[in-house]
Amino acid sequence: MIRISLDLMGGDFGPQVVIPGAAKALDRHPDISFVFYGLKEQCDPVLAKFPKLREKSVFHDCELAVSMEEKPSQALRRGRYVSTMWRSIEAVKTGDADVAVSAGNTGALMAMAKFCLRTMANIERPAIAAIWPTLKGESIVLDVGATIGADAQQLMDFALMGGAMARALFEIERPTIGLLNVGVEEVKGQEEVKEAGRLLREANIDSLEYSGFVEGNDLGKGTVDVVVTEGFSGNIALKTAEGTAKQIAEYLRAAMSRTLLARIGYLFAKSAFDMLREKLDPSKVNGGVFLGLNGIVIKSHGGANAEGIAAAIEVGYDMAKNGLNQKIENDLKKYHAKRLPPIGPEAA
Repeated sequence: MIRISLDLMGGDFGPQVVIPGAAKALDRHPDISFVFYGLKEQCDPVLAKFPKLREKSVFHDCELAVSMEEKPSQALRRGRYVSTMWRSIEAVKTGDADVAVSAGNTGALMAMAKFCLRTMANIERPAIAAIWPTLKGESIVLDVGATIGADAQQLMDFALMGGAMARALFEIERPTIGLLNVGVEEVKGQEEVKEAGRLLREANIDSLEYSGFVEGNDLGKGTVDVVVTEGFSGNIALKTAEGTAKQIAEYLRAAMSRTLLARIGYLFAKSAFDMLREKLDPSKVNGGVFLGLNGIVIKSHGGANAEGIAAAIEVGYDMAKNGLNQKIENDLKKYHAKRLPPIGPEAA
């Protein structure tokens, strides 16, 4: 049984969408149980519509919910110990849940997760990893917005964590890793990125395969299993991709309704367009994973629909079931053990 702690008040729509999303996830994964954190008056009427879900969940009434507009520092001061967001994270720390999921304020969620769970040993900064649809299937991109900037060692840590996530999610024994850069040549790019490339080449890590630099157009191609970058460029890439997907969908919708002939053509090609719409639907790949913490936290898009919430829950389910954090810890230990100088007679 995978126990999922869920912030019912997170996102743009709160329990009206989060609870139906949980019900969808439960239908697909009967081995899930939920620990809900919400405001009782708002959640009870919605939960009453899903008796099966209520049977597989425990509800905790909380004092307040963090708004989408609050600054992280303000949310931490006001909501620590008492908010739905904090208590859903705390459930992971206390062992009452295997993973926490929230569609709430990203900055507040990261601040609370770092404060409550703390970072793993040898990890300076956590990262947010996104699942990215590609021509070959899916890949992982990190960091997409946890922190701005990263030095070479931090990019190295991101590669280790992203590789562990790829093994947990895609069941790939040795995932390929690429560093996002302005060109594939080793002489190009910022010094931090070039140094991170050197570290990855020389580390010779058994659990991942470093493939060199990749460019922005490689994200959609699926050139590598994991793309590593710092949070500023990663977040811009993510928002650009989401905007482009919506733009293409709007272009298609307008083109298909412009003339009678276009509408008739759409009827003949409906199955193909439905498949394309499925690929462009951001809710199908919803769920950013906070990596580098002593516990698993999943961030859903704030504007996600019920299907998107279910997708985020399922990402958390997969991460918990496949031992994400244990894989990260093992990879970090192996890497840092190699970096330590020998002790004893061998050092002579």
